Amino acid sequence: MLIIQKYGGSSVANAECIMRVANKIVNTFSNGNKVVVVLSAQGDTTDSLTVKAREINDKASRREMDMLLSTGEQQSVALMAMAIHKLGYPAISLTAAQVGIHSSSDYGSARIKNIDTSRILSELERNNIVLIAGFQGINRYGDVTTLGRGASDTTAVALAAVLGADLCEIYTDVDGVYTADPRIVKNAVKLNEITYEEMLELASLGAKVLHNRAVEMAKRYRVKLVVRSSITEEEGTLIREEVPNMEKLFVSGIAVDDEIARIAVVGIEDRPGMAYQVFSLLAKEKISVDLILQSIGRNSTKDISFTIHKDNLARAMELIEAHRDVLGFDMLSLDDNIAKLSIVGAGMASNSGVACMMFEALYDCGVNINMISTSEIKISVLIEKKYIEKALTSVHDKFVSKQIEFNKGGKQLI
Repeated sequence: MLIIQKYGGSSVANAECIMRVANKIVNTFSNGNKVVVVLSAQGDTTDSLTVKAREINDKASRREMDMLLSTGEQQSVALMAMAIHKLGYPAISLTAAQVGIHSSSDYGSARIKNIDTSRILSELERNNIVLIAGFQGINRYGDVTTLGRGASDTTAVALAAVLGADLCEIYTDVDGVYTADPRIVKNAVKLNEITYEEMLELASLGAKVLHNRAVEMAKRYRVKLVVRSSITEEEGTLIREEVPNMEKLFVSGIAVDDEIARIAVVGIEDRPGMAYQVFSLLAKEKISVDLILQSIGRNSTKDISFTIHKDNLARAMELIEAHRDVLGFDMLSLDDNIAKLSIVGAGMASNSGVACMMFEALYDCGVNINMISTSEIKISVLIEKKYIEKALTSVHDKFVSKQIEFNKGGKQLI
């Protein structure tokens, strides 16, 4: 079998962790498998490098930031190769440039365009364990790019797709995908299986166990994907195309994203094309927008509120303010003390009253709703950040805990 493994930053945080992971890799290799491993930077290395950059220049170019941040993964693969050599097994470390992971030129958020498999296949033929730096690519100018936070998952899935791997294992500090963050919700339940669609929604809505682009790619190329613990030997969670009657849960997971901010453009002229003008400005700068709310017009004006990632807040505010004369709004306000709470489940489409139950759970714990967004398999609400823990616990208890009771012979919920 050809197995792709990915280990996150916490899994290789120090020498002890690296040796533990090296033993896992070697065990997989010793069982007769060909093994390609993708590694993230150790622990908080990326954050530390970002701080160092800001000490020098708080407006450093994205190109130079990518040049700097990509060194974290390079350290990880080199150290892992040394650990595997110490155990007496063959291994080679490679950067994205050495492999030929070609990307777009969007520094900081590049997309993988294609991967040259010849070097990897050559090293596998030599019976090497191949260790590849995640999170990075090389653009048409020969410059190093990074793929965005958490994108080592995407590197691993992309490699699994182009190499036709039998399995792609994502190793992390949790032993699978849970119905909620187990660090916050103590009775969160680990799922044995979950669909690509549900996992994609959860990843996009703030669940940090998998990068959303990795799930999207796994779905597109039907990559067999498993999330496992790098510490224990638990079975983990399988992400697959369809999960028939999966534990009868119509809500499979609850996610929170507290890395967002809300911008309100107040008193903008109420005429066709104004929303387009606002969001085209952001789109040109590749600033993604999430929840959007437009008020009912009053006195020939309206308000437009939307959420973005907090990293883009300063740039978005500056951009809109610079076009005040064109947009003609009265005031620009922001709120970065918010969080997005979302429930996800393929079974929601066939169960009425799900939204009502969610709103009831928030009412029960005294949490106010600021904005609402829905789709066929998810409902998201905007709440104050300070209420995350009690809101998440209340909603989880309303849905997951009671569903489990029902599955054990309780009463129908909806």
